[in-house]
Amino acid sequence: MTARGTTSSTGSSSSRASRPTGTGGPADRSRSALIWLWEWSKSIVVALVVWFFLRTFLIEAFRIPSGSMENTLLIGDFLFVNKALYGAEVPIVHAYLPAVREPVRNDILVFDSVEEEGLKVVKRLIGVPGDTLAMEAGQLYRDGQRVDEPYALHGDPHRSEDPIQRAKMREWQLPHLVHRDTATYQPDLHDWGPIVVPADSFFMMGDNRDSSYDGRYWGFLPRKNVRGRPLVVYFSYDPNSWKSLPFLTAVRWGRIFTQPK
Repeated sequence: MTARGTTSSTGSSSSRASRPTGTGGPADRSRSALIWLWEWSKSIVVALVVWFFLRTFLIEAFRIPSGSMENTLLIGDFLFVNKALYGAEVPIVHAYLPAVREPVRNDILVFDSVEEEGLKVVKRLIGVPGDTLAMEAGQLYRDGQRVDEPYALHGDPHRSEDPIQRAKMREWQLPHLVHRDTATYQPDLHDWGPIVVPADSFFMMGDNRDSSYDGRYWGFLPRKNVRGRPLVVYFSYDPNSWKSLPFLTAVRWGRIFTQPK
């Protein structure tokens, strides 16, 4: 009798011990939710760090807002810009990583505007330090030699600027003018120079020579303002299309994944 009672009591205890406790309760659900939230947070943080690194040091997206680089770049082109090529800027400390190479003539550059803070601009590099540049009747000359420019677009070769703009051109060009009488010098959009590009500076112009607000107006570009070079057109559409929703219906498929030159 006693033995059977003992056995019965032990079996009952064993049965109770084998049952899981707290499974599916509020505490477990809260712990699972916290683990899920923590894992997602880590993924988001890693993604943000990678995005920040890529955008700061390697590649940045850029959209063409004007026709100053037609027909090389069109309004509605979306570009990836190679920031590592010329040495990306390190935020906060304003130092620069080593450049793969220096900009050379005819490179298309994306750079910080010399007039408006925060504005990115894209133009073609026409002159490097030491170059002597001039234009006569819309034709570019470098070091006295006529420059062949198959990329240049001349839609209004007889265009002339107003007196205010011409006075601004004259003001910044005079300190760099050579082989001309400064007293009678009166530059215009298609007739100016010769001027010499100073050290650590570039002279930039848009390919659409008759409709480009470029170095002819605001002067030389400091080397430190250069941010990168267009790598590839990753999307393009015609914003002036008559079709509705041109972002979807007027895609320029032939321009996608092309490299601006």
